[in-house]
Amino acid sequence: MKNYFERGATMPMMVLIVVVAAVVLGVLYFSVSNRPGEQAVMEKKGETMMKKEGDAMMADKTATTAEDAMMRRNDGAMMDKKDGVVMGDAMMQKYTGTVFAGKSAPLLDFNKADYDAALKTDKLIALYFYANWCPVCKAEFPVMQGAFNELTTDKAIGFRVNYNDSDTDTNEEALAREFGVAYQHTKVFVKNGQRILKSPEGWDDKRYDMEISKALGQ
Repeated sequence: MKNYFERGATMPMMVLIVVVAAVVLGVLYFSVSNRPGEQAVMEKKGETMMKKEGDAMMADKTATTAEDAMMRRNDGAMMDKKDGVVMGDAMMQKYTGTVFAGKSAPLLDFNKADYDAALKTDKLIALYFYANWCPVCKAEFPVMQGAFNELTTDKAIGFRVNYNDSDTDTNEEALAREFGVAYQHTKVFVKNGQRILKSPEGWDDKRYDMEISKALGQ
């Protein structure tokens, strides 16, 4: 009788062990069978992330290249203005004065060295006698700058000459006396060492274009 009860108690235990083993084996099989799919998903996610990072790096590189190019252009323009380097139609001419306008035909801040060099050429020399306290000068000089920016010839050069103000030096005073300048905003044109025009009245852009074209034709 005792053996009978022992065998009866053992049977449920064996069944339980078999069930547990089956469950464990099922879980292991399910995990192994799903692993390739999970790996493929992870690989796809990794490829997507790498592609995004690569695109971002390429965009940053492109932006940096464009920014560098812009900085080089700006630096070159600033250097040209600072050093007074002006590109002409056939050559590059250096000036010591500040360039206010113009490429082929520069409009410069007056200094005697540049002016004397210009006198040795056959260029039209346009002088604008400017006072830093003069409202007419401040309004008109940008018009002259615009006229020189539009010139495509290298046969002209302009100078802003300080007149009767805090920036006027002795060379500018002597130049004003030489041409008998009595008023600020006076324009004087010189060609081949001779004065060919003197005008104290204000000019607009059309007048500048007309007078410069006329003088270049002489």
